[in-house]
Parts: sequence; structure tokens; C-alpha cells
Amino acid sequence: MKYLVVLADGMADLPIDSLGGKTPLAFAKTPEMDALAPLSEVGTAHTIPAGMKPGSDTANLAVMGYDPKQYYTGRSPLEALSIGVDMASTDVAIRCNIVTLSDDNLPYEQKTILDHSSSEISTADAAILLEAVRKQLEWEWYHFYVGTSYRHLLIWNRGNVVPLTPPHDILTRVVGEYLPADPVLREMQKRSYDILNNHPINVERAKKGLNKANSIWFWGAGTRPALSPFYEKSGLKGVMISAVDLLKGIAVGAGMRNITVPGADGSLHTNYRGKAEAAVSALLSEGADFAYIHVEAPDEMGHQGSAERKVQAIEFIDEQIVGVAKRALDASGEPYRMLVLPDHPTPVALRTHTSDPVPYLLYDSTKKVNGPAVYTEETAAASEYNFDEGYRLMGHFTQKED
Repeated sequence: MKYLVVLADGMADLPIDSLGGKTPLAFAKTPEMDALAPLSEVGTAHTIPAGMKPGSDTANLAVMGYDPKQYYTGRSPLEALSIGVDMASTDVAIRCNIVTLSDDNLPYEQKTILDHSSSEISTADAAILLEAVRKQLEWEWYHFYVGTSYRHLLIWNRGNVVPLTPPHDILTRVVGEYLPADPVLREMQKRSYDILNNHPINVERAKKGLNKANSIWFWGAGTRPALSPFYEKSGLKGVMISAVDLLKGIAVGAGMRNITVPGADGSLHTNYRGKAEAAVSALLSEGADFAYIHVEAPDEMGHQGSAERKVQAIEFIDEQIVGVAKRALDASGEPYRMLVLPDHPTPVALRTHTSDPVPYLLYDSTKKVNGPAVYTEETAAASEYNFDEGYRLMGHFTQKED
């Protein structure tokens, strides 16, 4: 038996007036998932434990079968694993976004945060900007590391896990009350604006109508994680296919192999088909038993507040991942199970994550069940299948329940 997870980050949503009172998932044209739904188990899973913040870190750990209450030590340490940073036990990892603040003459504290991703800046441009920051701000206890796109890393030697606000939670707000309480981190953010706002790259970005990548923003502090190997938990050799450092870091921590797909960049126009083909190849030709395809696009479109583009992302996933993978696996004759779900909702109206349960679809090529006519949040909520502890869904999927 082969196992494939299609994780559509942030896909779940609330009804939207511009979509006729439907969610993006319900409104999108998803013939592949809708063909599977009547033959599949459709239900809900609570991926965010009570009292924990609804982040992709905690949620994806849960989907992977790791209880976040036991294994979660912060988002940034997982990303540190993905870029090869060997953290000491006394180190604290902190996510360092390159964001867009309002370009005005107001003091830093009175500026507004406009974009947490700086128009989905390329890694090449972001690396140059981070190097400019590093040259002026890095010193004995603080070290910067380049990640992917707008997502980068600060390692604070002998640091403290301090409370920090995710930038995507405060879009369009004045930043003053959300700045780090720690004086060094706060001053670094403020100085970064002076370094970056008129950098040649940002001058060119402004000419092109792109958001300036004019400030760093710290969040997601944590200490070195210790995940038990996925193979020991499931007996399955797994691969991860994602453009996001967080998921790559979870894979490293879990002892899974990361597969890099050309053109996969976490954006709306990522290489969807390439991800599906890489998963199929790993499962059918490279000895893997389990493949986890993570797609960032629905989450990014939710943060951008774009219902239209979120619908488009879901349709791409349906056609170019679910459809492509299913046809290839069917043609192989290999028995398989496919799990399709988001990690958490990212409602367009809110532009941030929520802790509501997510809808899942579980298809088994060897078993047919009487599922609903379509796969949506509504049909999932009406199902008898519900995992109050979302991390238990993975054991159910891999048929390795505790």
C-alpha cells in the first residue's frame, strides 16, 4: 500500500458574499476531488490543540501525526533544521520575515504593515537585502541565515524565547504595539528600515509597482526540537515535497527525505504538476511508501485577502496534483490511499489563521465507502467522522492507529 497526502495549506474558509455565499473550496471547480468524494471518507480534524496558536507549524505537526502539545518547541527551530543550522541547546531560533511597511515620514512605531511577504519577493533579491542587514546588525550573539523568499532566520545564541507577533496577523495595522519587547530585537527591526527602504533593489521594486521589502520582522521564537522518526511511528519510508522551510524542517526532524522540485516556490504559480510527478516517482520508482505534498498557495492567497486567487489555487491543486497523481497511481495498479486536507483555515475575510476544524477527504483505492456528493467544509462538518485530536488522523490514514 502506498500513501499520499495532499496538504493544501490554509484551504478551508468561511462563506464569502462575492462567491455567492460559498467558501472558495465549495465555489472552485474541483472535478477530481468531487469525483473522489462519493467513494471516500470525508470528515473533520481539529489540528490545533486548545490553547495553542493556529500556526502552520502546530497544524502540520498534527497532520503528520505528532501531538503538538508534546513535540512543538517553536516554528523557527523547525525552519533552522531545513537550512542546516546546527542549533545548540542554548540557542533560540527566530523567524526573520522581510516585510513591507508604509513608506512615509512617520516614526517606525507609527508605520503600517502592508505585506508580510513583500510581494512574494524572490529568494535571490531577499538574500541581497538580508546580507545588507547582516553586515550592519549581526554581532557575537545574533546570526542571520537566508531561507526562502521572504522567510529567513535569526539565531540568538544563549537567547530567550520571547513573545513575538506574526506579521500576517496584523496586516494593515500600525506596528507600534506589536514590536518586540526585547530592546535588542526591537532596535534591529527599526534599524533595518533605514538600511533597506532606499536600497537599490527596493528602488527598482517600487518602479515596477512591487512592494518594497523594507523591514525585517521577528516572530516564532523557539528552541531545538526533538521529533521521533516518522519511520519508527508508521513503518513507512517517507518523502516531503514542499517549497517552504518549515515543512522541510519537519521532514528533517522526522527523518524523511526532502525532494526539491524545480519551479516550486510557494507562490500561486508554483510547479503543481512537478510536485505531483515527484511524489508519484518517489512512491512507484524510488522506494518510498509515503509522500507528503505541501502547497502554500491557498494560505498565501488567504493572507492577501483574495478570494478569486484562492479559488484559482484550489483549482490548480485539484487539476494538477490530485488529478495527475490519481491517474498515475491508478495506471500503476499499486494499491494506495490518498488524504486531501488543509492544515488550518485561512479565511479571506480575516487574512489570518483560525483554529476551526479542517475538512479532510480520505480515498482508498481498494475500498469504496458511501461518501458525500462533493468535498467541502459543509459536507465534512455533516459527517460522522471527526478527530477531536487531529494528530490521530495520520494513524487512521496509515492504518497504524495507537
